[in-house]
Amino acid sequence: MAYDTHDTIMRFWQRFTREELDGLPPDERRRLAEEFEKRFGSLSGDAAGDSASAFSDLVGLGEKGPPPFGNIAWPNLVADFDDAVVPSQLHAGAELYYIYQHERMGVFRVAELLKRLYRDGRMRIQRGPGARGLYLLEKWQPLRYNQKDRLISYMRAFNYGRAPRPAGAIVNVNFHFQLVALMSALAQYFRDLTIGEVIRGGSVLEHRPYGTIATVQRLATDLRYALDRSSYGNIVALTQETGLYLKQLLDLFEAPDIKKSFDANNKWDVIEQVLNRHLGGARELSQRAKMAETGRRVLLWVAGGDFDTGGDPQRFNIEAQPAGAHAEAWIAAYRMTDEGRRFPGVTENLRWAVGLPDRDAQMTPA
Repeated sequence: MAYDTHDTIMRFWQRFTREELDGLPPDERRRLAEEFEKRFGSLSGDAAGDSASAFSDLVGLGEKGPPPFGNIAWPNLVADFDDAVVPSQLHAGAELYYIYQHERMGVFRVAELLKRLYRDGRMRIQRGPGARGLYLLEKWQPLRYNQKDRLISYMRAFNYGRAPRPAGAIVNVNFHFQLVALMSALAQYFRDLTIGEVIRGGSVLEHRPYGTIATVQRLATDLRYALDRSSYGNIVALTQETGLYLKQLLDLFEAPDIKKSFDANNKWDVIEQVLNRHLGGARELSQRAKMAETGRRVLLWVAGGDFDTGGDPQRFNIEAQPAGAHAEAWIAAYRMTDEGRRFPGVTENLRWAVGLPDRDAQMTPA
């Protein structure tokens, strides 16, 4: 598409849209405006000229010599940076976060201890399903990624732990700051939405500011980009293998003979009893379990989210509502952990995350 044609279509389309939308009801106006925007993008993309010959025409080396500027093809540049991610890596990152929280709970340490107790004859089990499972764990151990590999993957993807950083690898240094900021933004968005509905007496969003939506989208996009660029290599394979291993361990802890050995009613009682008796005490089991569940759910929402700047706020509200509920649950659990006790609250953390000063900071004139 030549420049003159592109300029004509731009001016004509703006005038046509303005005339067609004038006088329509608000709901219909918004719906048609979105359709017009999509249609214009499709038309401008389909009508783009031969970009292969555009440069030669521009410098006068084309078949017809140097044409006027208005006849040279206009480049059709597509903004696709935010979509250039690998879904499998993002899904693996979400599952790895779930695994990490169970690592903090001590599930893998409990499994190692149970294998040692079984091998040393300090557990009165021999032919039950728990004994069989412990035997298989012992024999399959050399085939699995070990604890060192898991700790390195946590460091690479989340900057969690104290494992050495592999030389030359990309480490997601700001993951925790971005995750807490996103959880705060989601929680603040739906709190503001609830307050707005109470004040106005309805869920209409026409007069609601869009700043918080932009904040959520920006934080989610940054988090997705950083997680994608740091979860390459063996992260996908390690997550899949370790996820299967974790499921096997949780099923093993439900074995009747193992539960009987520790006077437990379920697998979580087994984990707690082993930690209390042999590993210095159980800490933050309930909080870590909730953070694992809700954190994974929010990260999966980030991985598959369509953060269109000009999208419908109501559609965003519907799609983000489950993630908002999980964000509130994550914050409630996080504030009960050791590192979460320093959490200043949703509003103050969000102001810090987006670069705003404290509320008591002195205002300076513009």
